[in-house]
Amino acid sequence: MNFVSVRIITGDVARLVSFYERATGVAAGWSNEDFAELRVGSATLAIGSTRTVPLFSPGSARPADNHSVILEFLVDDVDSVHKNLTGFVEDFVNEPTTLPWGNRSLLFRDPDGNLVNFFTPVTPAAIEKFSR
Repeated sequence: MNFVSVRIITGDVARLVSFYERATGVAAGWSNEDFAELRVGSATLAIGSTRTVPLFSPGSARPADNHSVILEFLVDDVDSVHKNLTGFVEDFVNEPTTLPWGNRSLLFRDPDGNLVNFFTPVTPAAIEKFSR
């Protein structure tokens, strides 16, 4: 089995894709106006319209209603990323903070309220873990 992607369902695909393109520096590939993907390293962030939900099961997903998942991106220098995103990101949850498990972390919300974590390993154990 291979983990392939995370998909966000949104009421405004263009807005959310534009946000993630700016935040990550990665251009999205568009399948159509209802679906786009950002390939970031070995992972894919898929963004789908609410119009795609009935294709799976009507009512099975609701946009802007996530209260448990955090999208995480490994970055080279979280402090520099924070400076670059200041003035663009409207809702920072925290400033860059070194967490007990060894990552320096910046938590913010995307335009739909989803939590996003950009982090940089800073302790020897965390650096080793992510250098594999």
